[in-house]
Amino acid sequence: MSTFSGDETAPFFGFLGAAAALVFSCMGAAYGTAKSGVGVASMGVMRPELVMKSIVPVVMAGVLGIYGLIIAVIISTGINPKAKSYYLFDGYAHLSSGLACGLAGLSAGIAIGIVGDAGVRANAQQPKLFVGMILILIFAEALALYGLIVGIILSSRAGQSRAE
Repeated sequence: MSTFSGDETAPFFGFLGAAAALVFSCMGAAYGTAKSGVGVASMGVMRPELVMKSIVPVVMAGVLGIYGLIIAVIISTGINPKAKSYYLFDGYAHLSSGLACGLAGLSAGIAIGIVGDAGVRANAQQPKLFVGMILILIFAEALALYGLIVGIILSSRAGQSRAE
């Protein structure tokens, strides 16, 4: 007869972390793409020659989903209770990894969407604002990159819970 230690539920938290990374990052990417795309479409009516130059925020928002995908793959490949013991510590490490990356991607997507929308419209009226818009977008994208880095560090902590 086996006693319940709680470690039987650990993979649930690990998979929840993988799902959170992908879902929240893709929500940020979708919002950033949609909001920036509306700005590009609105600006393109008046200045169609600037559409390709103004697509930068849409591309930067799309990258956020890739960050979530990377962490989700890292987490899901680390969950194999049959090959190696998977404890609650590991599940929580993977959950925190996914949440760090996913929520950072969501917040970056919101920032990119807002800045991208306003930035491409302003750039259509005053071309000197382009460099400033790009710098603000880079700093917004860096937020998601911080989440990706922390997510990688946290997921690497899984497996270090007990000496085996």
